[in-house]
Amino acid sequence: MTGTTPEQRRPLTALALAVLALLTERPMHPYEMVQLMRSRRDDRLLKVRLGSVYHTVDRLCGDALVAVVGTDREGNRPERTTYSITAEGRSRLAAQLIELLAVPVAEYPIFPLALAEANSLPVQDVSTQLQRRIAAQKAHHKLLRDGLDSARARDVARRHVIEAEYELTMLQAEIDWLESLVTELDDGTLPWAEAVLERTPQ
Repeated sequence: MTGTTPEQRRPLTALALAVLALLTERPMHPYEMVQLMRSRRDDRLLKVRLGSVYHTVDRLCGDALVAVVGTDREGNRPERTTYSITAEGRSRLAAQLIELLAVPVAEYPIFPLALAEANSLPVQDVSTQLQRRIAAQKAHHKLLRDGLDSARARDVARRHVIEAEYELTMLQAEIDWLESLVTELDDGTLPWAEAVLERTPQ
């Protein structure tokens, strides 16, 4: 890629990917991007904060992946700058999406680590806390399911909600596995060593 610096070739962050994808639809200013991401519930997938979006857009602009196309002002509101995606931005977005779809990435979530170290706690504490997690995940599953049902009722094209289908499937798999694990902990099917830690009073 002629003229591209190592800094420009750094992997795009999740927020940068989301911003570039939005700009493939039409030019936007950062505030509009935030409102659209929140209305589409993209905040399920990544942290959506106005300051972070502005910072991300600035970096993308510096890397020539987006470009300023105009400014506007409404009443007494601050001037807003509108950005569009460049040809290089489209190329980078496509390349990284293709890689992310094909190549598994180690993401190091914290919950598997908690499971790995849970044997240090009393078995009843582990069971109790996992039951709390199950309840929370079931509530999250219902919200996601309701949202997906609503999208389908509004004839939203399935290609726009496949990430919600994936999340629901993974969530249900976790719930099923955790319920099975709790059953084994409670009936003694899964042997548990003597705890070396005590639950900290709260």
